[in-house]
Amino acid sequence: MRIREMVKSFKPYRVLEGNYRIWLDKNENPFDLPPEIKEEIMEELRKTPFNRYPHITADPLREKIAEFLGFEKENVIVGNGSDELISLILKLFEGKHIIVSSPSFRMYDFFAKLEGTDLVDVPLDEHFNLQNVEDYAENAKAIFICSPNNPTGNIQKREKIISVLESGVPVILDEAYIEFAKKSNVDLVNEYDNLIVLRTFSKAFGLAGIRVGYAVASEEVIDYLHRIKAPFGLNSLSMKTAELMLDHYDLVKQNINYIIKERERIYKEFRGYAYPSEANFLLLRLDAYEFLLEKGIVVRKLSGRLDGHIRVTIGKKEENDELIGALNEFIERF
Repeated sequence: MRIREMVKSFKPYRVLEGNYRIWLDKNENPFDLPPEIKEEIMEELRKTPFNRYPHITADPLREKIAEFLGFEKENVIVGNGSDELISLILKLFEGKHIIVSSPSFRMYDFFAKLEGTDLVDVPLDEHFNLQNVEDYAENAKAIFICSPNNPTGNIQKREKIISVLESGVPVILDEAYIEFAKKSNVDLVNEYDNLIVLRTFSKAFGLAGIRVGYAVASEEVIDYLHRIKAPFGLNSLSMKTAELMLDHYDLVKQNINYIIKERERIYKEFRGYAYPSEANFLLLRLDAYEFLLEKGIVVRKLSGRLDGHIRVTIGKKEENDELIGALNEFIERF
């Protein structure tokens, strides 16, 4: 039998190659860690024995995250990016399908297919708000809600999230961009044992390169997730770096405020084309992907329901100035 007939079919990742000057396509934080903090990390690593495995469940980081959020360590699990945790969650729960609401984060679809789980899509309404996902809760393995939603940038109403939780089905609330928004719903973990909140150090904390995600849930759910999670999943470098950044949240908050200010500046400039956002990116109703690429600016080209739209990560002021100039030229020309 040919190998292509033996494996599941997945599209290959597209790797964009070229001498592009400005990268605004992956929702990364534009600020690297300052040298003095990197030096702190290096000092910590000098004390770390590389011949020993890290803590089996990354408890030192779990404790720091729990203290930071006002939970107990037993309410927190960390992973090699939040993607690993999505995969674990789909392995943990039984059911015939997962529920998503497009347009949203495509990795939910990816891992559902990987697990051989059916996908039920209950599309967001014209304002990108959740619709009647509860109607499809029977036999569902999990319901995924992204808030702020990627790629639209809007948050979902707390009342609606509670309504979905009342279905009793496991609800995965993805708050990867919550630091750029006004309010989190992580406190609902104290009331609903079917809620799992996903978070990440990749966005607001500026640590996309170290791949650390975490989830907050009831002690029972976290315990079950640890039972199916491979040991020593987080390396010492990632753990120490994330721990240290929690001690430097003043710098993180400073960068968050900068990004929000720049986000609102770009939004006002293109109010007729931009959708309101509470994330570190903007959705724009402009088919300018190729035009921007020619200018050396990389953004995310969208398809399907959002065909003709682009998603633009908020960069540094000088990068955003170039983006604004290029987009104004596009609008005038087309």
